[in-house]
Amino acid sequence: MSKLTKEERDALPDEAFALPGRRYPICDATHARDALARASEMLHRGNLTHDEYQMIEQKAHAFLERDKT
Repeated sequence: MSKLTKEERDALPDEAFALPGRRYPICDATHARDALARASEMLHRGNLTHDEYQMIEQKAHAFLERDKT
């Protein structure tokens, strides 16, 4: 996975994150795919609500679709 430095993460706009609180950055295809994987894991552990999971899934899939073109 590509790593974001603190400076890079801080420079991202709020819209680049799937959840409020600047959680789950979706700034490139690698982070979008990672967000999907981590969100699934956190949902199954009980650390995410189903609504939060769906929000991450929608934003990640939308990013990946845009990234194809």
